[in-house]
Amino acid sequence: MPSEVMSGARPTPSRRSAAMLLCAFSVALPAAGAAQDTSLVLDSLVTTSHRVEHIPFDPGEELRFNMRASVFGGGEAFMTVGQIDTLHGFTAYPVALRMKGSALGIGFEQTLSSWMDTETLVSRRFVNDQLKPRKRYREHDFYPEKRLVQRIDYDTTWALPTALPLDDISFVYFARTIPLEVGETYTFHRYYKDDGNPVILKVLRRDRTEVPAGVFNTVVVQPIIRTSGLFSEGGEAEIHFSDDERRLVVYLRADMGTLLPTLELKLEEVGTVAPEDAGVGGAVGAAAHEFQSGAPN
Repeated sequence: MPSEVMSGARPTPSRRSAAMLLCAFSVALPAAGAAQDTSLVLDSLVTTSHRVEHIPFDPGEELRFNMRASVFGGGEAFMTVGQIDTLHGFTAYPVALRMKGSALGIGFEQTLSSWMDTETLVSRRFVNDQLKPRKRYREHDFYPEKRLVQRIDYDTTWALPTALPLDDISFVYFARTIPLEVGETYTFHRYYKDDGNPVILKVLRRDRTEVPAGVFNTVVVQPIIRTSGLFSEGGEAEIHFSDDERRLVVYLRADMGTLLPTLELKLEEVGTVAPEDAGVGGAVGAAAHEFQSGAPN
């Protein structure tokens, strides 16, 4: 197969399960395992063109999901695309995944935000803002041209392993630009932390997926990742993308094993956010935070 390049006093068992469940809602760091011989290797080191010609999402896009975690609880989630912003002198799409709900009486609330270059879709900023069950804020600025990443909330800088960095949430949006041919395995070396590489996406099949928003023809993808979380290795996670030009996230499932229930996101509504609500200060923007001194987390 030819290589192709595209540009959370000792807890009770129930509360322990709830705490582990809450950790699962953080989008995981990518991915472990070597690709098979049939893989399509998407490595930025051999990319001939960085510009992404077809971008299937527009500013103002909002996907609303029903979020369920087996019998333990659930809530709602949103994936949004804000109005085009300027960051470090480059135009960028602010995109975000917001999740809010509860499990076993414990609330959780978290937003993952990314600013993606409008031409290359590389990530130029990544914010992980967790408000519940405990506050935890991390902000990274990326400088691909200098191959540097700076953690803003804990002043430190290190070398990027790639000139085309992606983060936890921008990977999902980037995946929407890929052909996703059934039977193929796509391997990426583009995560902003070297120990998170490679990220592997296996395209399993085409399907008909019924969710509250309707019945969709879908392409089913299995993400394989290296660390714990939604897409942990062996968790048999699936993402169902709509089998059309938009590649909407229709359904997401992650089986976290015997200690954790199955997490599901089901698309409820595809909408458009008004510009005044979808801008950097609206659906995607990060609020001001007070940072506590200490080691990065």
